[in-house]
Amino acid sequence: MSKTFEIQGLIHSIGETTEYGNNGFTKREFVIKLTGDDENSAYPNHIALELIKDKCALIDGYKEGDELKVSFSLSGRLWSGGGKPEKCFTSLQAWRIEAVGASPAVAQPAAEEAFAPAPTTSAFNSTAFDDDIPF
Repeated sequence: MSKTFEIQGLIHSIGETTEYGNNGFTKREFVIKLTGDDENSAYPNHIALELIKDKCALIDGYKEGDELKVSFSLSGRLWSGGGKPEKCFTSLQAWRIEAVGASPAVAQPAAEEAFAPAPTTSAFNSTAFDDDIPF
């Protein structure tokens, strides 16, 4: 199992989703400029990451300039062909993207609401509920 890494930065660019081959493999690349206390603004670090397959849509809700926290894994493979020397390809495959400083999408209930009593059976429409278990 590969180790997970996490970085934070501003979106510099977002590429289009590209399909490769006849099997429907998709990939989407994006670049972020790292931010944080340990980053030197005189020498910015731009990091290219990729989203593959069903993860390509993770970046859809974001735009250039948004600050993100990205979780990713390292992936590497060797390739040789056509009589050329062996080459190693390394990729940073993002699998989670979160906005930095954004409030959660779902509001937390107030303390008094968190322990509210469960609704009684009369609150449910008994004609819409079928309790005949099929097994």
